[in-house]
Amino acid sequence: MNIKYALETITKEKAPGPIPSFQVFHVIKALEQISHSPIGRGMLAKKLEIGEGATRTLLERLKAAGLVSVSKAGCFLTKQGEEVWKEIENVFAAKTRLEPTKLTLSSCNVAILVKKKKNKVKLGMEQRDAAFLAGAKGATTLVMEKGKLTMPKATSDIAKDFPSIHATIMKTLKPSNGDAVVIGSAETWEKAEYGALAAAWTLLDNED
Repeated sequence: MNIKYALETITKEKAPGPIPSFQVFHVIKALEQISHSPIGRGMLAKKLEIGEGATRTLLERLKAAGLVSVSKAGCFLTKQGEEVWKEIENVFAAKTRLEPTKLTLSSCNVAILVKKKKNKVKLGMEQRDAAFLAGAKGATTLVMEKGKLTMPKATSDIAKDFPSIHATIMKTLKPSNGDAVVIGSAETWEKAEYGALAAAWTLLDNED
């Protein structure tokens, strides 16, 4: 299954009806929450920080796509939903919170490891803009190459210039050569995570 196409289809406008008030990063977060354990619509709405109406629409579309089943006990991932979530985890392989530093952009920072997507990173501007549109202050994009974590066109060695954040990233995310790390920054952890997810999503292509 083409993950990028499948999840973006869930967020598209469908006639008749209004434009969905959720984005692809809400879909990813919903799948993550449901993968942990059965969850009710009200609790899921709180976790996603969107209205119950939007959550209802999101669940209806996930159900129509064959990814989620809904019962009185809550929402479950179907077998297909579990396969899709595993594919997402294979690309967005790890996530961690980071303390504010001169490298990051705000008080709350969430980093996501994006496997084997270094070559999709240019200057990091696309990731920054995507994070901003998701409600974050922006994003910082790093790549792992020749055993070093670097920021394209900015710093050649994160270990040397930002030793504390480098140590945290290496310990928690464990990047390998060819990986990218995107850090969403915002005033709340929720917006920082959505910023990171939106930024990471730009690194996927239609073959994923």
